[in-house]
Amino acid sequence: MPQSSPRLFIVALAVLSLAGCDKLLNKTGAVTADDMSLGNSAAKVTVIEYASATCPHCARFNNEVFPAFKAKYIDTGRIHYVFREFLTPPPEVAAAAFLTARCAGKDKYFSVLDAVFKGQQQMFESGDIKGTLLGIAESAGLTEAQFNACINDNAQLKALNDRVQSYIDKDGIDSTPTFVINGKKLVGEQTQASLDAAIKAAAQPAS
Repeated sequence: MPQSSPRLFIVALAVLSLAGCDKLLNKTGAVTADDMSLGNSAAKVTVIEYASATCPHCARFNNEVFPAFKAKYIDTGRIHYVFREFLTPPPEVAAAAFLTARCAGKDKYFSVLDAVFKGQQQMFESGDIKGTLLGIAESAGLTEAQFNACINDNAQLKALNDRVQSYIDKDGIDSTPTFVINGKKLVGEQTQASLDAAIKAAAQPAS
């Protein structure tokens, strides 16, 4: 089942110091410079994934389905893939992960996010949230001082919250993962087969 997020959490990241997470597509709005994306921006099919760094379903999709999906569609230029950040509990951890990924830079954003998803279970089991995220940040070239400044950047936190609120209000997103493929919404964890079918349908000429 998708992870529910009935309202936007406005989060304060100071809690981490105490821890031991030109295309218009129907209702989803235009792809903007704030979006993180991969693949061919001129492709006929755009796949938007709304996901949270603390959502276990999103982590499973990233770890088990996304590698083959990326090789088949993104690396070959068949689609434009857009990742949109959403916040699910604990929202302060999800926000910290996304802010860290953005601080690492666009060229490292997806590798940082991949490391977060792959380390998600161990991070929660150990309870060492800040230590895990710091290790990922340092692997991406950030210093501890840069990491601390990043997760406590109130301007970037507000921008993140504003983006998420727009996804709720304008795009009708209320759970993760949610996929929108050329305007068609798929809610919940998807298989390669379900994505294949949706992308094939989206690529067909309009009748």
